[in-house]
Amino acid sequence: MLNDTLATALSKIENFEKIGRKECLVMPASKTIKKVLELFNAHGYLGQAELASDARGGALKVHLLGKINKCGVIKPRFAVTMKEYEKFEKRYLPAKNVGVLLVSTPKGMMTHEEAKKNNHGGRLVAYCY
Repeated sequence: MLNDTLATALSKIENFEKIGRKECLVMPASKTIKKVLELFNAHGYLGQAELASDARGGALKVHLLGKINKCGVIKPRFAVTMKEYEKFEKRYLPAKNVGVLLVSTPKGMMTHEEAKKNNHGGRLVAYCY
């Protein structure tokens, strides 16, 4: 039984990146996982993620580019305000302007840079560099 499907998906993607695979099948598919993969795709860490039909829960076929050094979920989902982004950048990212933190805001999921630009706080979801 899967307790955290997002953590399982990101762990599987990171492992497949390390061994040099070109594709990864992530199960089960969810809106949250799809949105996280879309944001990673927009920042050049992953290729396209397409829905591969499956009877139970669906599956996402992810094309890997070999550009991920580390990715994972942030547990517990810390609440973050505008003033606290820098603290969490130092905690989860290796250097300034390297990698992204994904934040779930009232306006939807976005990166920490977009959230700072739009003056949104939210909950930290994942990181990637």
